[in-house]
Amino acid sequence: MIERQLWHPVALAEDVAAAPVAVRVLGESLVLWRDDVAAVHAWTDRCPHRGAQLSLGRVVQCEGGARLECPYHGWRFEAGGRCMQVPALPEFVPPATHRAMTHAAREAHGLVWVRLDAPADGEGDAIPAFAPEDDMRLRKLTCGPYDVETSAPRLVENFLDMSHFGFVHEGWLGARDMTAIDDYRVEATPHGLLATGCKAWQPQSTINSTAPAQVEYTYEVTAPYTAVLTKIPEAASVGIDDYRESIALYICPIDAERSRVWFRLATADFERDDTALRAFQDTIFLQDKPVLESQRPKCLPLDLRAELHTVADKASSLYRRHLKMRGITFGVC
Repeated sequence: MIERQLWHPVALAEDVAAAPVAVRVLGESLVLWRDDVAAVHAWTDRCPHRGAQLSLGRVVQCEGGARLECPYHGWRFEAGGRCMQVPALPEFVPPATHRAMTHAAREAHGLVWVRLDAPADGEGDAIPAFAPEDDMRLRKLTCGPYDVETSAPRLVENFLDMSHFGFVHEGWLGARDMTAIDDYRVEATPHGLLATGCKAWQPQSTINSTAPAQVEYTYEVTAPYTAVLTKIPEAASVGIDDYRESIALYICPIDAERSRVWFRLATADFERDDTALRAFQDTIFLQDKPVLESQRPKCLPLDLRAELHTVADKASSLYRRHLKMRGITFGVC
């Protein structure tokens, strides 16, 4: 399954501290923990001895480094996954085969990312890029997580969709009498798609809006379950010079029809506090959530005959074709 060879966000980096953390991705339960040099590790959440959840255990400091201790019989595993101590047999030296199942883990964009299987050809070796992350002129902030009872591809498609603004986000990102979608450009890229020239009339495009405005969007799908939008409102509608904003959508596909979502903001707003910026994002996404959870099927149909489409949907139609071309099977039908 190609999805196992890709990187997926599973937790806020700051939430993985002294204690083990249980997470789930692609239908598998994992445990995250940090060693004595703060490196993050991701293992299958199952002790190889008697199957107890390692996430119920603790991290202990031992001679030679930090170890993850199983809550059932106290077996202790070093950072590479090998069991180093069996308390019931103090003199026993565990063989190399006594080990936990480990997976690749990295930190990026304020999140912990996990890859379950190593790709044979290097495909998927890079965590999806977010170019504004390195722009020091923009402030970075993570919003979420939001748990949603739907598939990850349904969430990406919603993120790409402008036609719902006037209905789901009326008074915020759109108005019912201003819902016409001008033509825009969409093209395939090696990682997904790029949609440019996307325009929408919005009463309040951002928390900074001082007046309704025409807003230009650029959308990019950077991985099967990851996308980025950049919005540039009319200058007069925002009280900040040279205002711009990029938002990355990061989705953990917990199960085929259950997802966890984070948004990574890169904004020119350095005035408002984190609480205010998160509150605006909460408002917008929590308007989406009940509609997303109402969609049937919860998986995203890749057969374009399964649902109806118009030219306003050409970004999502290309997204569906891309998933089919990539061989994505998790969260689609």
